[in-house]
Amino acid sequence: MKCLCRNGRVADGNCTEVPQFTLAGLTQHPQLKFLLFGLFLGTYTLTLVGNLGLIALIRVSPCLHTPMYFFLTALAFLDVCYSSTISPRMLLDLPADTKAISFAGCLAQLYFYAAFCTAEVYLLAAMAYDRYVAVSKPLLYQLIMSPVLCTRLVAACFLVGLLSAAAHTGAALRLSFCGPLLIDHF
Repeated sequence: MKCLCRNGRVADGNCTEVPQFTLAGLTQHPQLKFLLFGLFLGTYTLTLVGNLGLIALIRVSPCLHTPMYFFLTALAFLDVCYSSTISPRMLLDLPADTKAISFAGCLAQLYFYAAFCTAEVYLLAAMAYDRYVAVSKPLLYQLIMSPVLCTRLVAACFLVGLLSAAAHTGAALRLSFCGPLLIDHF
């Protein structure tokens, strides 16, 4: 069995697999920890309120029920999702003395973050296509960008994100991690 050791080399032989990773965090200064906690909590709260407010506004206002705003709603939803994948854990660990994450927790976080980020990239491509059709074929825009096509494009973006993340997480599962592993970030 091959294991990744602390020095980053692959070692042959017997080794005990570690069930968790230790997160180094951003700082060890107690005053700075609470300052960063407040800063990141404010940023996360602003992200949630802004994106959820945008989604609510688009849903409530009938004049905003167009393909462009449909894609913008999906983009705001993805932003909420991938912000919620990382930020709560980081906020929980910032003031804590021991910062550990289980191997399964780390892989779950990797999966969801990769899924939402990949879906967002494909959604931005779909939004670019929407704007291309609006500019190049304005008279056929309503016919081409039907609600069915918009829904299919968003669903395809989510599906590609989920499948891509499954491939990346599956590749990470094939690795062996042994020894006390310290991750130098949050």
